[in-house]
Amino acid sequence: MRRMMLAATAVIAMIAGPALAAEWQTKESPHSVAETVDALTGAIKKAGARVMAVVDHQANAASADLDLPPTTLVIFGNPKIGTPLMQENRRIALDLPQKVLIWEENGVTQIGYLQPQELADRYGLDAKSQSISTMVNALGKLTDAAVAE
Repeated sequence: MRRMMLAATAVIAMIAGPALAAEWQTKESPHSVAETVDALTGAIKKAGARVMAVVDHQANAASADLDLPPTTLVIFGNPKIGTPLMQENRRIALDLPQKVLIWEENGVTQIGYLQPQELADRYGLDAKSQSISTMVNALGKLTDAAVAE
């Protein structure tokens, strides 16, 4: 099963192009989508950041009589990290606060987010700035906590 997942991921990466793989960081979670969302939001709060919204796309689809596998977006931020970036280029506010997507694909829970370096490139910011580095580290730690056994 794992080999099939890796093969499917490789095919998707070839179809979607190398840019998608470079832009996104994804991890597998051993938990359900709901459990992963709970673990992520708990880690965010524990880290002192604020959860702005949790969007349950599956529930939204069901309200329109449409089917969608479990798919949840967690929107969160920390002004100490995001504000310096907006001071450099306020257009980055379109992509902030930070977003992490948690979804089920072929029976496997995935968690993913846009790489902060991609945001820096998109808005002409220094990808090696302290704010981008802090964001990279924070996203790594938070998503690691969400997928921990």
